[in-house]
Amino acid sequence: MDYILALAADPAAWIALATLIAMEVVLGIDNLIFISILTNKLPEHQREKARRLGIGAALLLRLALLSTVAIIVGRRLPCSNSSGTASRGGTSS
Repeated sequence: MDYILALAADPAAWIALATLIAMEVVLGIDNLIFISILTNKLPEHQREKARRLGIGAALLLRLALLSTVAIIVGRRLPCSNSSGTASRGGTSS
């Protein structure tokens, strides 16, 4: 519980959250524009279904990628580099 309170008081965490939210909004709008352009080339009776399918697939893919990033960042085990020694992402000396 103390970790969560410390994280909530950290300005860097709030800046990172605001940055992530802004990027998600921009990418979401980009997806809507792209899908709308592509679906306008379809026959009228297929457009609505294609838009729903495209937006749904984009949403699921974004959630899957964010979950993957969260899993990678949350790992507690050290990663192995090419020399076989464990490292945490910094440079080894």
